[in-house]
Amino acid sequence: MSSPSLTTSPQQASRWVLAPGIVLATGIGALALVLGKAAPLIGGPVIGIVLGMVIRNTLALPASYGPGVAFASKKILQWSIIALGFGLSLDQVVKTGFESLAVTLVTMSVAFLTAWLLGRWLHVHGKLAILIGVGTAICGGSAIAATTPIIRADEHDTAFAISTIFLFNVIAVLLFPLLGHLLQMSDLGFGLWAGTAINDTSSVVAAGYSYSKTAGDFATIVKLTRATLIIPVCLVLAMLVAARERRSAQVAGGSANFSLGRIFPWFILWFAVASALRTVGLIPPAIQPALHAAAEFLIIVALTAVGLSADVRRMISSGARPILLGLGTWVAVALSSLAVQYLGHQL
Repeated sequence: MSSPSLTTSPQQASRWVLAPGIVLATGIGALALVLGKAAPLIGGPVIGIVLGMVIRNTLALPASYGPGVAFASKKILQWSIIALGFGLSLDQVVKTGFESLAVTLVTMSVAFLTAWLLGRWLHVHGKLAILIGVGTAICGGSAIAATTPIIRADEHDTAFAISTIFLFNVIAVLLFPLLGHLLQMSDLGFGLWAGTAINDTSSVVAAGYSYSKTAGDFATIVKLTRATLIIPVCLVLAMLVAARERRSAQVAGGSANFSLGRIFPWFILWFAVASALRTVGLIPPAIQPALHAAAEFLIIVALTAVGLSADVRRMISSGARPILLGLGTWVAVALSSLAVQYLGHQL
């Protein structure tokens, strides 16, 4: 009988090594997708990462699942970001984006500044603080997913950041409509607030449409404007990482080993290309729902893999400080969004 090593190419062997983990993440992701449809306030991504974490920390998974899970949490995660671009029309964003741009830029600045200051005060290490800041500032799990490979955060920090962000998303869905009515906000005012201060797209939609249809429509477009800012933010982060690596290489006398191409987030460039194709009409409307469904499923599978990689014991050892960081950043963003709207009406 021939040895597998003599009959199997390296590429085929690599695929077989990845298969167990990918199949596991895909199966759990499919379940999370179904459960997410039944519980839209929680959503498939949240359910996927929770299921993954439960399985990872209650069952003794064989080591053979590791390579495929790692692949899904990184590569499939990048593919999901590219697929999201096919559902983002740039002209749709530009049409109403200018109305929310000032509030969006202010809340983003507040999120990053608060995450940095509060992170230093609470002694939360830099990569986790960046992930929580980016997730709060832009678009929750998708922004964390895009940022993770750039700053090379490990799966534990990614899982903790996503879990923290989604915790406050769920709270926001329940709390924001009540506060909006108490503050007697207009439909557009509430839509602007929800679109700039709630992180995940599904939570923005849920809160907006629970207030009114007009608020939901406006909140969704505002959220799309925020989503486009993934690109400049990730590029800035990539340049900062590249500059730090260049300095480190020079100190070590190994500057020749530095490669900007290696650190550049090429998947974000392809995200922009996908969005441009949608904008110029090269993506037939008939296949857009399928592309959206594919993007949704890919990100659930990727985040399920992140959950399967997360060691809860290690996360618990981080203590309550990262959660306090997420809470403080989220509150600062919500209040700054209201403050900008209030001042704008006073001018």
